[in-house]
Amino acid sequence: MVNVAMDGPVGAGKSSVARECARRLGFIYVDTGALYRSCALFCVRKGIEINEKNESAIADVLEKELSLTIDLIDGQQHVYVNGEDVSYEIRTMEISKAASAISALPAVRKYLLETQRSIAASNNVIMDGRDIGTVILPNADLKIFITAKPEIRAKRRYDELVARGSNVTLGEVLVEVNRRDYNDTHRKEAPLKQAEDAILIDTSEIDFEETVSGITELIQSRCDPEA
Repeated sequence: MVNVAMDGPVGAGKSSVARECARRLGFIYVDTGALYRSCALFCVRKGIEINEKNESAIADVLEKELSLTIDLIDGQQHVYVNGEDVSYEIRTMEISKAASAISALPAVRKYLLETQRSIAASNNVIMDGRDIGTVILPNADLKIFITAKPEIRAKRRYDELVARGSNVTLGEVLVEVNRRDYNDTHRKEAPLKQAEDAILIDTSEIDFEETVSGITELIQSRCDPEA
């Protein structure tokens, strides 16, 4: 199987890029952030406060009560929590904050680790997240780290939220992006960082099509699934 790891900070565009590259190549796209968001949504709905003090209780309830599945519909990844499609519910600002908190808990990362690795073991995948190249798939055939300036990432995130009907300001989103950057890079468990053998791609000055085309060609040149 061909495994491509794509990491980067919030708003860098890695999910959109990974999804489109996977579509063009016929690979499976795996958005690991959606898995953490789904776990966070589940806990928020149950009224469980997400913090280190509740870590063992959170891991226990996820293990016993959460059924988390992924399906591809018309090339789009859909995530299901106990049979309910929550693909849109997990994209709110509230769940973004909760996902950042829950992803910092080692027990939750351990809970999802094997799920992610088992998908990669049986499929040609492009998997995106924060620690794919460093922790989840350290032996990936190709590792890519996508980033962009915080102001540009905030504008992209803002446009996405407004398109979904969220009532937010660009300033609020920029504050959240900076907060997420700090939390993701400073957490004790699997912090966000570029793998030593990852290729750095800054999308601040290049558009979506240029990014997708370049990465698709890179994957084809480095990883031939037919070889």
